[in-house]
Amino acid sequence: MVIVGGGPAGSLLLHILHNAGIDAIVLERQTRDYVLGRIRAGVLEWGTVEVLRANGLGRNMDAEGHVHDTINIAWRGSELLTVDTNLQMGRQMMGYGQTRIQKDLYDASDAVGSEIVFEADDVAIHDIETEAPWVTYCHNGVNERIDCDYVVGCDGFHGISRQTIPKSIRTEYLKEYPFGWLGILAETPPVPYLLYANHHRGFALCSSRNPMLARFYVQCELTDSVDDWSDDRFYEELTARLPADQVALISPAPSIEKSIAPLRSYVAEPLRHGRLFLAGDAAHIVPPTGAKGLNLAVADVHYLSQALMAVYAGNTSGINRYSDVALRRVWSAVRFSFWMTNLLHRFPGQTAFEQRTQEQELRYISSSPAAQQSLAEQYTGLPFETLGAD
Repeated sequence: MVIVGGGPAGSLLLHILHNAGIDAIVLERQTRDYVLGRIRAGVLEWGTVEVLRANGLGRNMDAEGHVHDTINIAWRGSELLTVDTNLQMGRQMMGYGQTRIQKDLYDASDAVGSEIVFEADDVAIHDIETEAPWVTYCHNGVNERIDCDYVVGCDGFHGISRQTIPKSIRTEYLKEYPFGWLGILAETPPVPYLLYANHHRGFALCSSRNPMLARFYVQCELTDSVDDWSDDRFYEELTARLPADQVALISPAPSIEKSIAPLRSYVAEPLRHGRLFLAGDAAHIVPPTGAKGLNLAVADVHYLSQALMAVYAGNTSGINRYSDVALRRVWSAVRFSFWMTNLLHRFPGQTAFEQRTQEQELRYISSSPAAQQSLAEQYTGLPFETLGAD
C-alpha cells in the first residue's frame, strides 16, 4: 500500500498497518525537519487519546500532556461562561501539541523500521479505477515506481491525491472566512484552561502546549503580516479582549514562533474512488475554532485502518462504507466549527445588533445546562461509529 503524505494522518496509518503486518510505504514531499517544525493543533478529543494509546503511542502524551475538562468563553470584556465537560458529559480532553504527536510517530517508525521516503518529488497516482494501481515519484534524481493494492491520500489541502479523483465524480464545498488567526508560541505558564473570547475588537484564544509553553491567538485581518505585529502589540490586543481577572493569569513572554493562518471550511466528497482513499486535510478543512482538524484526521485513519485490516483478513465488510461513515463525522465537525466561528468572531460590517445577539447566545448557554451539555458533547467529540457490514 502507498500512503501519500507523511503528516499525522499518513504516519499514523503507516504505524497501525505496520503493527497489523500490512506492508505500506509513505511518500512525503517535504523534509522530515520541515514536517516536524509545523505548528498545529493541541487539543485532543478523548477518542483520539484512546486511538493513540491503543496503538502504543501514549507514553509521551500521558507523561507530558495536560488533561483538562474546562472550556471558558469570555464576552463583553467582563462576562465568563464556564463549561465543565466532565460534569456535563463525563469526558475530558488532552492538551498535547500536534508537533509532539508527529515526533512520536516518526520515532515509532524509526524503532520498527517502517518506511517513509522524505523529499519524494513529482508523485503521481495511476490506474486507481483498476485492481492494480501504481504510484510514481522521483527521489534523489531517480524515478521510482510502486505497484500496490491501494493508495491513501493524506497529503493535505494542496496535495495531488484529491486532484486524482475526476472532477465529474468529485464534489467540493468551500466556505472562506474574512479574517485570520495570528498565533504565537511563548515559553510561559499557560492559562490553566481553554479560554475563548468574543469581543467587539475581535476573537481571542488562550491555550496550552505544556506547563511552560503557551499558545495565544487573536483575530486579525487577512492582509496583515507577522511583521505588523510586535510582541507588545500582540499582548496589548490579546489582553484588551479578555476580562481583567483572566488577564491576571497571563505572563507575557517573548514569542518563539509567530504565524497567521486563514480560516476556511472545506469538504470533498467522496472519500473513496476506486482504489484511492482520502484522509485528513486532503479531504476536509475546518476552522480551528472547534479544535477538530487533527481529531478528524485521526478519526479518518481509525475508520480506514479498521476497514483495510478487515480486507487483508479476508473480510470486505466495511471498506465500501468508509466514505459515508467518515463523512458523517466530518460534516458534524464542520457544522460545529462553523457555529463556533460565527459565535465568537467579529465579522466585517458587523452591527451592534449582531454583536448583541452573539452575546445573548453566550448568556443563554451560561444559563442552560442543556445548552452546555450540547456544547460539551460536540467539543469533546462524538463516539466512533462501527463500520459494520455492507
